[in-house]
Amino acid sequence: MPHDTPLISTIVGGLVLAFIFGAFAHRLRMPPLVGYLIAGVLVGPHTPGYVADQSLAPELAEIGVILLMFGVGLHFSLKDLLSVRGIAVPGAIVQIAFATLLGWGLGAFMGWSTGGSLVFGLALSVASTVVLLKALQERRLVETERGRIAVGWLIVEDLAMVLALVLIPAAASIGGEGHAPVEPLSAGLNRLFGLDLGIGGMIAMTLVKVALFVALMLVFGRKLIPWTMHRIAHTGSRELFRLGVLAIALGVAFGAAKLFGVSLALGAFFAGMVLAESELSHRAAQESLPLRDAFAVLFFVSVGMLFDPNILIDKPLPILATIFIIVIGKSVAAFLIVLAFKKPLGTALTISASLGQIGEFSFILAALGVELGLLPEEGRDLILAGAIISIILNPLLFFLCDRMRPLLDGAKREDVVADPAPAADAIAAQEEMPREDDEVHPTALSGHAILVGYGRVGSIVGQNLKSSATPFLVIEDSDKRIGELKAQGIETLSGNAVMGETLDLANLAGARSIAIAIPNAFEACRIIEQARSVNPSILIVARAHSDAEVDELRQYGADTVIMGEREIALGMVDRLAQVHHESVPYEDGHGPDTIMPTDDPPPERE
Repeated sequence: MPHDTPLISTIVGGLVLAFIFGAFAHRLRMPPLVGYLIAGVLVGPHTPGYVADQSLAPELAEIGVILLMFGVGLHFSLKDLLSVRGIAVPGAIVQIAFATLLGWGLGAFMGWSTGGSLVFGLALSVASTVVLLKALQERRLVETERGRIAVGWLIVEDLAMVLALVLIPAAASIGGEGHAPVEPLSAGLNRLFGLDLGIGGMIAMTLVKVALFVALMLVFGRKLIPWTMHRIAHTGSRELFRLGVLAIALGVAFGAAKLFGVSLALGAFFAGMVLAESELSHRAAQESLPLRDAFAVLFFVSVGMLFDPNILIDKPLPILATIFIIVIGKSVAAFLIVLAFKKPLGTALTISASLGQIGEFSFILAALGVELGLLPEEGRDLILAGAIISIILNPLLFFLCDRMRPLLDGAKREDVVADPAPAADAIAAQEEMPREDDEVHPTALSGHAILVGYGRVGSIVGQNLKSSATPFLVIEDSDKRIGELKAQGIETLSGNAVMGETLDLANLAGARSIAIAIPNAFEACRIIEQARSVNPSILIVARAHSDAEVDELRQYGADTVIMGEREIALGMVDRLAQVHHESVPYEDGHGPDTIMPTDDPPPERE
């Protein structure tokens, strides 16, 4: 067997170092992606020691982008996309234009050509798919209104960049600034029929190809892809189902890029979106999750590999200007645009923080600009440095926005109160003011129960609490479920219970019990830890899927842990015993209608 294995060494080197430095970053209470970026710098060509393959790493990272966008599409329906088009389309266009103008001004100031300055500005205008989605997923915001607007905004940016990737070579060839090839389909038509489409024809051809791809996915893909997955599921083979998910995600993305000129990420997103209409969408998301996370890590490693630390010393002022455009200029523009559409303050802050970074499309534009002779290599280095630093600063930007929201919201309320208008007008003004009541106002309940999560398990718990007239509130982050709860008159807090601020609003100190119905044991442990520290006497009930999770939740302070599989098994045994032996309900220390306390030793695996 040959020992020259660049693919294996790149994967092993990238993942191992990413794990080591990601763990260090987490230990220092920093986002793990900071460790992934440092790992990329260490295996890059600009630092001594091992150097990973420079051509393989970006391709591996692209797989992560494909799988990530496919996963987002699985949770993002066409209805959701259309529901935010009123703000996502004009907002993204205005924000791209503003950031491009700032980048063009910086490029012109540094003496670059007009074409190079515009490419530089475009590269600074588009946010990273991976970074934005990672940030939203960590805060469980993907399915909220803020998350849908951010993802819709991102889709519009991707479409704009697809168009830019076609127009830049055409503009370079027409303007004589670069040495660009023409668009392949246009070149074929020119060769066969002598048709010269020009730049207007280039735009029309690109729009036609994108529209054709979208039409095929919505007309045929909506039927073919779910039908295929159902047929695979009926085989009963989990291996085939997992392979089918990956084949659809990667196959559609690759076909979209090669046949229609659509980006790989956008193709994967539409594949996931049409599969989302199938009942198997949740299972498909679970099956693709491990590979999605692994290849997303390789994306950050590949970004780090491109970074030359020497530029921080050689070009400090241009780097600061570039970072200002990305982090401050774009964020402020997005913030004002969202407020102009009369969206809540929290939505404006989330969108502005989400877009305060750049990523994969920026690298593609930078490479294209250098290849065409439009953008100097200095511009590419500034884009890479801006991407690295903005990605590292992005979690801090989210943190600052979270801290600013209560202050800005309080200032708004003071302005309303100070208005000399009559009291009725002041109340009406407060009602019209966009706000997120469930995130601002603490509950007035005391001696109540707190229910975290209102899915399949939480909804049953909640309905029983309601029927027994037990005072309780629900912490939920799905806008759809929040609307349903409010329609039923159930008090709800919108947010992630892992965040201490959300638990504070639920009056954790005054509650008698908290039921954690979410399936994520890691998040449940964080909630239990906070609940026990704030209220040592509170009753904590949680759910688990394995003996290991029972032990972990118990160690963090849960009073009672229910393992669903055991309760299901005991219920089945009880029913079988009644039929076959005419016996009383089966008991092994825990009857089917009792809750398994964590004071007992963990149950044996069935």
